[in-house]
Amino acid sequence: MARKKKIVSPRETNSYKYPEASVLMRPEVGTQAQFRKKKDPVKYHYDASLDPTMSWDEGHKAREEGETLIDRILQAESIEEAKAAATKLKAISAPFLKWAGKAEQAEFEVPTLPLFIHERLSTQAIIETLRGHKKGPEQLSLFADPQHSIAEQVLKAYEHRDKWVNRMILGDSLVVMNSLLHYEGMGGQVQMIYMDPPYGVKFGSNFQPFVRKRDVKHNDDDHMTYEPEMVQAYRDTWELGLHSWLTYMRDRLFLARNLLRDSGSIFLQINDENVHHVREVMDEIFGSENFVSQIPFQTTSGFETTTLATLGDYLLWYARDKSVVKVRKQFQRQLPVLGEGNARWVLLADGTYRGVSVKERRGESPVPEGARLYKPGDMQSQGAAKDPQPFQYREKTYLPGGNSHWKAHYPDGMQRLADADRIHIAKNSIQYRRFHEDFPFQGIGNIWTDTITGSFTADKIYVVQTNLKIAERCLLMTTDPGDLILDPTCGSGTTAYVAEQWGRRWITNDVSRVPLALARQRLLTATFNYYELKDETMGPAGGFVYRRKQNKKGEEIGGIVPHITLKSIANNEPPAEEVLVDRPEKSNQITRVTGPFVFEATIPTPMDWETPEDAGGEIREDAATFGDRMVEVLRKVKTIHISGNRKVMLKNVRIPAKTLSLSAEAIASAEDNKEKELSGKPVAFVFGPENGAASERLVYEAAFEAHGKSYAHLFVVGFGIEPNARILVEKCREVMGIPATYVEATRDLMMGDLLKNMRSSQVFSVCGLPEVEIVTAKDNKFQVKLLGLDVFDPMTMHSDARPGDDVPAWFLDTDYNGRVFHVCQAFFPRTRAWGNLKKALKTDYTIDVWDHLSGTTSAPFEGGESGKIAVKVIDDRGNELLVVKDLSEVTI
Repeated sequence: MARKKKIVSPRETNSYKYPEASVLMRPEVGTQAQFRKKKDPVKYHYDASLDPTMSWDEGHKAREEGETLIDRILQAESIEEAKAAATKLKAISAPFLKWAGKAEQAEFEVPTLPLFIHERLSTQAIIETLRGHKKGPEQLSLFADPQHSIAEQVLKAYEHRDKWVNRMILGDSLVVMNSLLHYEGMGGQVQMIYMDPPYGVKFGSNFQPFVRKRDVKHNDDDHMTYEPEMVQAYRDTWELGLHSWLTYMRDRLFLARNLLRDSGSIFLQINDENVHHVREVMDEIFGSENFVSQIPFQTTSGFETTTLATLGDYLLWYARDKSVVKVRKQFQRQLPVLGEGNARWVLLADGTYRGVSVKERRGESPVPEGARLYKPGDMQSQGAAKDPQPFQYREKTYLPGGNSHWKAHYPDGMQRLADADRIHIAKNSIQYRRFHEDFPFQGIGNIWTDTITGSFTADKIYVVQTNLKIAERCLLMTTDPGDLILDPTCGSGTTAYVAEQWGRRWITNDVSRVPLALARQRLLTATFNYYELKDETMGPAGGFVYRRKQNKKGEEIGGIVPHITLKSIANNEPPAEEVLVDRPEKSNQITRVTGPFVFEATIPTPMDWETPEDAGGEIREDAATFGDRMVEVLRKVKTIHISGNRKVMLKNVRIPAKTLSLSAEAIASAEDNKEKELSGKPVAFVFGPENGAASERLVYEAAFEAHGKSYAHLFVVGFGIEPNARILVEKCREVMGIPATYVEATRDLMMGDLLKNMRSSQVFSVCGLPEVEIVTAKDNKFQVKLLGLDVFDPMTMHSDARPGDDVPAWFLDTDYNGRVFHVCQAFFPRTRAWGNLKKALKTDYTIDVWDHLSGTTSAPFEGGESGKIAVKVIDDRGNELLVVKDLSEVTI
């Protein structure tokens, strides 16, 4: 007889929202030209008392101050006065860590840059697009798009509040945190910070990650995998080695502290090489009195070594204020270990009892059926009772010892313990029976040996990826649903992923585009359990639902577990209940996906960079300093790497003698003797802004001057480029009379003087625009095909074409408004990224729908109000390449 096919009901898709939370409105990148709300850089000052490099006179003065404080403590008229003096004394007498450059940097300055929204992303919106409905404003609401006009964004940005939406930010963490503090006033709003910074100084080449091949060789940029997409990241390059690294860490920890709530915590992940240095720095920033714990956690089972194998790394946990820090204790099930803990004695079914036998300990003999394991515990407390407390049990009278009394209320409580068979008769005394099942859980301590299993190895998508269990444990231990989490070291997005999983709001930030590209994919395609909410109108901030449940064996499997104690039995009270915060109730009818989030970046305003005559001298000095650094990089590197392992070699790099728009000039030569076009000819460079995208005006003015001075080629070097500027670069030979190439610079260069630039470094890359075709489908709908991506060779002006299925990711906005990119469809041709969601929603869609999202042809769509679409391609270096098309030019 044929087996009946199981009918599976379609599952609802949903995501968490945070109606009780809000955030200041940020402008969209398309309004950059009109944005004028400039803020001055912020200077941060370190406490002079923390400087160990003081002179003799300064030291003598500090000693005198210390003696005065001691006298003040001794003569204090109140406890508060004594505590205040003691705190000051501790600050000036604490030990210090000294490193090169620390004494010279008693203060540091950070530019205050606005954060522009580049993309709005929503898995729910993508799903509804595939279903073919929810168009217009209804669909935009799924992106949490408030639909502000350009005027509102320009005039009201950073003044009016919008509903909360989670945030992914591209930019240096120092600049981003400063913007959160001084553009958005978010000081004291973050409940937990998780930092997984570079562990130290290990490599001699610049950080230039790729997303490429299946096979990976350690430290080889030509061997990157894309399924799962691993990137060899955090290639730490510092001018002064460890000294520069410590300065880098201290500055960022200083700003991180300002963002934390009083009840907040910061966790910093580090290895054994530099954990002691980082702890000393964190003592200075947070105060040694706010140190909570140093947690070793296991990452490997070990390997061959001549001394001792390194099995793991460390977490440093500091509180903003330890006296009020939020802690939610976590528990893990404790299996009985015969002969240990609460499993040392056996109470048999007939009421007799004995110790666990040797054979039972060894596993050679089973514990008799119906037996209960327990551990005898003390029944007495210190302090003599007013009257004697004789207690008769099984025809014998027992008295508490000298200067002691029974813990249970005498005599009723003691009798209840006896009636409950909770009294263990020792040789000359009675004790309390603490059964293993009274509370078969153990609080989690500060040594984590269970972090080697699970997702750390099976689901790892990034070489330096944080174990999900580690980030999850930190989050559950110090936050509640709805709290805000910050990770200034995004990597593969583990912290954001865990925060999304557990209903916390999140902000994550990285200086590199590749990890953010991987994190976007990870979040967009993720599925989570839907935990029941106490109050749907409040979202996760109202809390999760926890219930008490048992399995068929009588084991507690719910989120609420009874904790039976001597007190509860003796007083005839219900047992206390512990909430297991990692076991909220799940709804099996809902597939939860990542909620809407935005992709932002630090972009300077036009008056900062394009009209320096309108700005102050300080701005011009900053811009000049950046330009000087970039010229020095070109001198040291002398190379621009392009596709096919070809290079443009440079010599005589210098700043032009008289120039209005150009940043540098050089003589170019071709490494390959067959390529002669640029050999021996002068070429020009223009640098985009340090923290933003090269503009169309910047390219136009540089091309105009370069053509007039007969340069053979113009290189536009930047950390990003606006769409219109990119189009001008591609048409520069035709429009401006000089060929031009856009060159992407690695964002490591943003570390400025701390960066060690080496001649072999691959700090520049060249890539072209994506080629797309719009075709018509049924019912007056359109489809977009990604044909390929051209990688241009500036030596020959020829292109190396890659097919559309050889890109890590591409996105489609079916109604592009020119201000912000809405990811209506997201495609990952190289991976099975949509696999989990496809499996969860297989009853709702045919197989061809998911084929679209892993291929080069979009699902059919209707044109929007703007009449334009935009296609964004993510290349192997994480660069975002955008092309805009007008649907009116397509023949239906």
